[in-house]
Amino acid sequence: MMLDKARYIVVEGPIGAGKTSLAGRLAEHLQATRMFEQPQNNPFLNHFYQSPERWALPTQLAFLFQRIDQIVQLEREGWAEGKRVVSDFLFERDPLFARLNLSKDEIVLYERIHAAMKPPLPPQPDLVIYLQAPIETLIERIRKRGIDAERRITEAYLDRVAKRYANFFFQYEAAPLLVVDTEVLNPIDSDDDFQLLITRLGEMRGFREFFGYAA
Repeated sequence: MMLDKARYIVVEGPIGAGKTSLAGRLAEHLQATRMFEQPQNNPFLNHFYQSPERWALPTQLAFLFQRIDQIVQLEREGWAEGKRVVSDFLFERDPLFARLNLSKDEIVLYERIHAAMKPPLPPQPDLVIYLQAPIETLIERIRKRGIDAERRITEAYLDRVAKRYANFFFQYEAAPLLVVDTEVLNPIDSDDDFQLLITRLGEMRGFREFFGYAA
């Protein structure tokens, strides 16, 4: 069974898709270690939403350093010791936000810093869960959770993010992938839908499957 064998699971999706909430619920269900993004610890994020052009580079670099620290910590604790990990970010999608938000010169600088640091990489995930939802739903969820910095996210920006995610995962072949339509399924708030997801993950046989209307 896919879920039983997976030691490193990543839940991904655009802002408002519910990746952190679902990853938390999945980690609790599996009694797994969490490796989550910590946007509250990025001192530039609030500034970025106010003035993206000015603050995109330090925001991106702060997230890069944060992720490196998390990976190093898990290496010290022992990836190889059978530790089960659930994460709400895929390290390989960092360039997605870099190319979305940085100018050409900033991208060159960011890539040079990245290359010079030679950051440690986690092992490839055993399973990736990609959450999808229409832009209107994402916006509604963002407004509902009421995080002050996120109130400045525009529908146009979120649409660009969602399209980048869709393109990224359309081409993604590094790990088994389950695409979940969270417009029709709510595994975060609904116990029944969460159990449906767990069952579907357990029954997963293909390298790329869909769960929702497309299933």
